[in-house]
Amino acid sequence: MNIRVGILTAPHIEFEQREKTFILKNVRIGIGFHWDRFEDQEFAGKLTIRNNPDGTQTAINTIDLEDYICSVISSEMNASSPMELLKAHAVISRSWALRAMQHPNHEGFHVCADDHCQRYEGLLRMNQRAVEAVRATAGQVLMCGDEICDCRYHKCCGGRTEIWRTCWEDKDVPYIQSVQCDYCKNPSPDILRLVLNDYDQETKDFHDWTVRYKDEELDAIIAEKSGIDFGHITALVPLHRGASGRIDRLKIVGTKRTEEIGKELKIRLWLSKSCLYSSWFEVSHTPSPVTGEPSWTLIGHGWGHGAGLCQIGAAVMASEGHTYEQILAHYYVGSRLSVATL
Repeated sequence: MNIRVGILTAPHIEFEQREKTFILKNVRIGIGFHWDRFEDQEFAGKLTIRNNPDGTQTAINTIDLEDYICSVISSEMNASSPMELLKAHAVISRSWALRAMQHPNHEGFHVCADDHCQRYEGLLRMNQRAVEAVRATAGQVLMCGDEICDCRYHKCCGGRTEIWRTCWEDKDVPYIQSVQCDYCKNPSPDILRLVLNDYDQETKDFHDWTVRYKDEELDAIIAEKSGIDFGHITALVPLHRGASGRIDRLKIVGTKRTEEIGKELKIRLWLSKSCLYSSWFEVSHTPSPVTGEPSWTLIGHGWGHGAGLCQIGAAVMASEGHTYEQILAHYYVGSRLSVATL
């Protein structure tokens, strides 16, 4: 089974065709997040350059699904990760991909290659361990009833995972529950070096973090990110929190305008030059201890939306001897392993 992956859209695609692979130049990864950057990446499979009506081009890679999963699990996490984590990730990435192929939300291809869907960075970070993990779980997916699970995951839950409706549609998904996760609290530096890819290792305070803004700085950020002139921001009021504590409804009060926004991703985007680590935070507006001027302080937890598998927590579980079946059962409540017909 082949999957079509949209890797890059640009005014002009630069690529180098090799005998069995191709290299795309200046692929943007982490779009809109704090690790946003450009890389040259090498891919297997077939390359198609699509000319778009707006004058841009899109690079689309057609590749076998299992080969795609090999790349995803070594792009989302480091392929030097504990084998049971790689196996668990192979199962959930395969499950998510099959669901996405049934209900594509991109025109002309099934999924994109960045964090909007799943990280797919070709052969750049892949090694034999990733291939072994995919082979060991060949065709395995998570099921709930008669449906393949829509397996969401994130980098670090901060102590408790989140439910579906906090992040996406207002519905309950039985296998995306809020579960306690003590594993991601204090991972050893050795574990982090094993499981995080190079650019992810630049993010240090991901379980517990603090962000501070001067008044005029927050005013400017919200105006730029929202496109709305709120005037001077006078209050940020959490209106509703999910099961983990993540805010999914926030009231922004300004001298010119007041708006209620959600869900969690929109809140994260509007309150940061890039994107806040998560929407699980407490907010205060007090004089700065340094300058005495009023400033905003956000004290938060976790990295990502928080739903489903906590990647760093799962890595610690694997390092402590838990099997991939146990990891999946912990984060996807009531799901079961099955083999899909590919």
